[in-house]
Amino acid sequence: MERTPEEIQKKEAIAFHYAKILELLGEDISREGLLKTPERVAKALMFLTKGYNQDPAQILSSAVFAEDYKQMVIVKDIDFFSMCEHHVLPFFGKAHVAYIPNNAVTGLSKIARIVDVFAHRLQIQERMTTQIKNCIQKTLNPLGVMVVIEAQHMCMQMRGVEKQNSITTTSDFTGVFNQAKTREEFITLIKNGR
Repeated sequence: MERTPEEIQKKEAIAFHYAKILELLGEDISREGLLKTPERVAKALMFLTKGYNQDPAQILSSAVFAEDYKQMVIVKDIDFFSMCEHHVLPFFGKAHVAYIPNNAVTGLSKIARIVDVFAHRLQIQERMTTQIKNCIQKTLNPLGVMVVIEAQHMCMQMRGVEKQNSITTTSDFTGVFNQAKTREEFITLIKNGR
């Protein structure tokens, strides 16, 4: 894939600094296994944070269709991975997104794409949940939006408290999802089929 001069410069700078980090950890960066590690890490970090260069509202609005449908639209079990901004360790799981259209629907793949955009940034799960909700609400102006994210956090599993089976669940909602009955319908629908 062709890279812009800015991307090449950024990759080289990240690789340079990562080589210094490896040396500070006591590694010999000239040994065979580490020769290309700084460059590989730089490429990986740029991929894992590519969401900073993407506009989720533009992605969502690129496929909006007039439709007189006012029932719940759910895209569930959207796999994602992200990087915790506190320890730069992965967290990953599933996002479940629902909205109730207000005379406009979007392409279903666009919902998954905006989850990916926000996940490909240094994140915390709570913020990511709200960012997805806000993007859909502002871009589509639906009657309501609800987002639930379930994730495992490597910063809890690999270090610190070391709890390998813990799952963190976050939710956020607007509009008609403020009604308990509507939220309960969403929760029931995302749990069916499991």
